[in-house]
Amino acid sequence: MGVLNLTPDSFYDGGRYVRLERAIEAGRAMLEAGADMLDVGGESTRPGAAPVSERDEIARVVPVIEALHGAPISIDTMKPAVARAAFAAGAILWNDVGALEAPGALQAAAELKAPVALMHKRGEPRTMQENPTYTDVVGEVIAYLKARAETCERAGLKEIWVDPGIGFGKTLQHNLALIRALPRIAAETGRPLLFGASRKSSIARLDPAAALPRDRLGGSIAFALAAAEGGARMVRVHDVRETVQALRVWRALKA
Repeated sequence: MGVLNLTPDSFYDGGRYVRLERAIEAGRAMLEAGADMLDVGGESTRPGAAPVSERDEIARVVPVIEALHGAPISIDTMKPAVARAAFAAGAILWNDVGALEAPGALQAAAELKAPVALMHKRGEPRTMQENPTYTDVVGEVIAYLKARAETCERAGLKEIWVDPGIGFGKTLQHNLALIRALPRIAAETGRPLLFGASRKSSIARLDPAAALPRDRLGGSIAFALAAAEGGARMVRVHDVRETVQALRVWRALKA
């Protein structure tokens, strides 16, 4: 899953694709490089990010989705109105870091008959990294994802992915514990796993030389390979070509 952030403030590529032509070019390049899906987002969910209005978010994402018509696109949003507009423009999956907990989100997904990806997070972007605590991070994340998936299933949703939410209200040790537990998460939720740790700050905490997101390619690939080894069905990445190559070599070694 190639990340296509149409935001001015995303932690790694904020501002890079705010112009329509640049966004379209980047999306096509990711598909040519081997992306199976493009994850289009118009609101940053990085720690400390400010919220965006429905109107602004729709204005950012819909023209790009329409221009990439026919490409497999997921919409990265917590807002039902944005999801509706994105599906009308051609999106085929709703990737919601809020796990459809926003008012009206579950009903909208059911009406759209949308495949969905439900992510675990603790808190909201502006405050989620302020001393997150768990008694049992793996058990609590599994319990949450199972409960949300079952709620969605009762609402009539058929295709439900789950995402442990690396970096969303979690310390480095929480993140590492979840990555080590991916086989358990997949087994106990019974759902396909979506995994995203690309360019995230956990890499910098493991390697001080990677203080800037631009210096975290190696760690991003390491996390992607660990996720694949742990049973993730899709990895959400900024660096499609390099990750596709790494996964091809990894698969060959596993054959």
